Amino acid sequence: MRILAIGDIVGRPGRRAVAAYLPELRRRLAPDFILANAENAAGGIGITKDTGLELLELGIDLLTMGNHAWGKKEAYAFLEEEARVIRPANYPEGAPGRGWAVHRSRSGVPVAVMNLGGRVFFTTDLDCPFRTAERVLEAIGDGARVVLVDFHAEATSEKIALAHFLDGRVSAVFGTHTHVQTADARVLPGGTAFMTDLGMTGPRDSVIGIKKKIVIERFLTQLPSKFEVASGPTELCGALFDIDEATGLARSVEPVRVAD
Repeated sequence: MRILAIGDIVGRPGRRAVAAYLPELRRRLAPDFILANAENAAGGIGITKDTGLELLELGIDLLTMGNHAWGKKEAYAFLEEEARVIRPANYPEGAPGRGWAVHRSRSGVPVAVMNLGGRVFFTTDLDCPFRTAERVLEAIGDGARVVLVDFHAEATSEKIALAHFLDGRVSAVFGTHTHVQTADARVLPGGTAFMTDLGMTGPRDSVIGIKKKIVIERFLTQLPSKFEVASGPTELCGALFDIDEATGLARSVEPVRVAD
């Protein structure tokens, strides 16, 4: 089966890019299942019910989140009620929503998706993503052979280490959060597909989605400033995974990138 994973969708330009590019990608790549990271979908930080449903109605089967999961107050209720949106499973017990889910592909195959958050260079006090992954895999059990992991993390070393830790036990591990597509897509020795970061879906002429001038001034002055999502030409970044649904292991992975 073919799975399309879309990198961090940033604000209105990112949602516009999904609307513009996804129909052609569906025709050309024929994915059985589509997921995307939406933690920046509403104004660059967080998600709202309207933006989440907008993306789901465009044909995305499941949305993952990250450290900005709670960026909008209404996300608390939305993540609790909408089973097609998950947040990192290693938030402490009592956080709204769920950290993993099993949904069926267009061909009826169960697909489990696990969302994890990194700890290196993050201020959020999350549980260990490695031990959390173990617990989630035990909970999934025989519920799905195809298992995907969105690891929303800053450090490339942490992402690579988790992929090797799960190699042969999940179908794919892919990183999100840093908004820059990496050139290391590969299948690991145990059969797990890996890519350090899917990249960003949003305004191309920007600093990871934010207006260039604002970010440059912040670096020059070290003064706080309000980030604003950039405008202009857009791009959609992600990866296409080919998974053997009988074994749950990957046959291949290739980067996906389309731009204005």
